[in-house]
Amino acid sequence: MNLEVVILAAGQGTRMRSNLPKVLHPIAGKPMLTHVTDAARTLSPKAIHVVVRPGSDAIRQALGEGLNWVLQTEQLGTAHAVAQAMSSIAKDSTILVLFGDVPLVSTTTIARCAEHAARGALSLVTANLSDPAELGRIIREDGRITRIVEYKDASADIRLIREINSGILAAPRALLEKFFANMSNDNAQGEFYLTDVVAHAVANGRTVEGVFAATEMEVTGVNNRVQLAEVERAYQLIQANRLMLSGVTIADPSRLDIRGAVTTGTDVFIDINVVLSGVVELGDNVHVGPGSVISNSTLGAGVRVEPNTVIDGAVIGARCVLGPFARLRPGTELGEGVRIGNFVETKKTRMGAGSKANHLAYLGDAEIGSESNIGAGTITCNYDGSPIKKKTEIGDRVFVGSNSTLVAPIQIDNDAFVAAGSAVTSRIEAGDLAVARAKQSNIKGWTPPYRRHGQ
Repeated sequence: MNLEVVILAAGQGTRMRSNLPKVLHPIAGKPMLTHVTDAARTLSPKAIHVVVRPGSDAIRQALGEGLNWVLQTEQLGTAHAVAQAMSSIAKDSTILVLFGDVPLVSTTTIARCAEHAARGALSLVTANLSDPAELGRIIREDGRITRIVEYKDASADIRLIREINSGILAAPRALLEKFFANMSNDNAQGEFYLTDVVAHAVANGRTVEGVFAATEMEVTGVNNRVQLAEVERAYQLIQANRLMLSGVTIADPSRLDIRGAVTTGTDVFIDINVVLSGVVELGDNVHVGPGSVISNSTLGAGVRVEPNTVIDGAVIGARCVLGPFARLRPGTELGEGVRIGNFVETKKTRMGAGSKANHLAYLGDAEIGSESNIGAGTITCNYDGSPIKKKTEIGDRVFVGSNSTLVAPIQIDNDAFVAAGSAVTSRIEAGDLAVARAKQSNIKGWTPPYRRHGQ
């Protein structure tokens, strides 16, 4: 099939009440229009043409390369919009028309639609809705589609029909070309309706095939923020159901957000209010506590993420325990059985198997061996104002006492000790104890300033 896709994205979107173009409002963290282009690409079309209005630079920048941008200088209707792309479409093509504000369109549905058109038919995606509202109605005679009537042009009887036109259609280029040459805007809106192509096809002896959408949401358009939220939740429920069917327990599917590609092992548990974004891999028996955010990270088997932990760009070994209230930043790599406790932050840090930092620490640009202990309040001082961060190297079985300051670049060898409250600025050799703190002095009979002034 020589397929080309036209996506209509020139609507102003005034009901969104936003400075952001409507088709750039996100569903699951990516623009609605990107969902549509991704669906189109699954059909391997020869080209994807996106019709936009003047001043659409933000849309072009957000979508990137690989698309043919078509300018509709005047918004004269859907038929007029598609017609603007015709000069860029090969003569023998099948054309599939999609909408940039209908983000949950099913690849299965549009594939069936395109297949009918490749055989010479005009193919429409329709749906039976419990509340058709102001959508165009499908008119059938003896079960065959004969025309579409827009709501504003419909009589009271026609408005009772529940089968609606989604707007998505496919047709041979020759059929659309002939229709555009004779299209009319004699209707209540004074616009050139693409839906009029149905009556044109019937009049010219073309078969009109209807393809029923599998669900109502896949043909739901987004015109305001209420609909945006409804489509978001529908998308998230689809993702949650996919995970549950693969063996994941989700405490409440309505309180999970997936904004990327998630793969899981068996017997994974995800608690409420968890956000998974980017590429996330969860191994067998991973437990993710409530309120946690995991982005572009891999978690090995048996990892336990305690509540309100943020993990971004990290590789976590098996059986690690993270949090609560920990933050693991990009470049963090943890060996098996590492423990990162409450209010600990790591960045570009590798920790060997069995090491731990249980409380209130900052570990940046550090290499830490196995079975080492980082005490509460410890920080690595890796920044001195220059753009190149300095590195801290800590060996195996090192004990760093609470409230220590490790001034990089620095090396602490295997089995070394750092006394609590030390500011360490030079190398500590294997087995040594470093004490780097001022000698304590007690001033007897000291009077606080507020007492000196009779307060």
